[in-house]
Amino acid sequence: MNWLPDYNYILASKSPRRQELLKSLGISFEVLIIDDDEIYPENLTREEIPIFLAELKATHFTNSIKENDLIITADTIVWFNGIVLGKPENEEEAIKTLQKLSGQEHQVITGVCLSSIHKQKSFYSVSNVRFKKLLLTEIEYYVSEFKPFDKAGAYGIQEWIGYVGITHIEGSFYNVMGLPIQQLYTEILNF
Repeated sequence: MNWLPDYNYILASKSPRRQELLKSLGISFEVLIIDDDEIYPENLTREEIPIFLAELKATHFTNSIKENDLIITADTIVWFNGIVLGKPENEEEAIKTLQKLSGQEHQVITGVCLSSIHKQKSFYSVSNVRFKKLLLTEIEYYVSEFKPFDKAGAYGIQEWIGYVGITHIEGSFYNVMGLPIQQLYTEILNF
């Protein structure tokens, strides 16, 4: 793909879904894992939160970025009724989160930050997702079998609960997986 900018692409994410999506784009890249507390100022809302967190992750590379590096950082949140539904700490919290989302619509918002030695560009993607009214047995089965503790909103759209529970999606499917890949591709071309 010689039309893509010639960077040393670096994905700073431990998310296997983000790695899979970027790999499917056909870009060769290196994975660097950073552990970061996902803490943000309380006055931020909606898209400001994942953009802030993606940019925060990028600061880990300020002193180590090289001339031809392009660092890709991202963060995804689930926004429901004016609050963030984060990654559940345990089964009980995962079940409660999915009960909140049951029969409702919510937004999945991913913030992405592209950083090179010369510039930085951040953008976000919003997808509206609606769940059918989920049975408690469905929720308990999903949480028990798939253990969605590393997923914002306690679910993965590409897993069983997404197959049987999601009735409508408006926006990027891949954004809900954790990386708005079409938008990322366009942003890389224009970076």
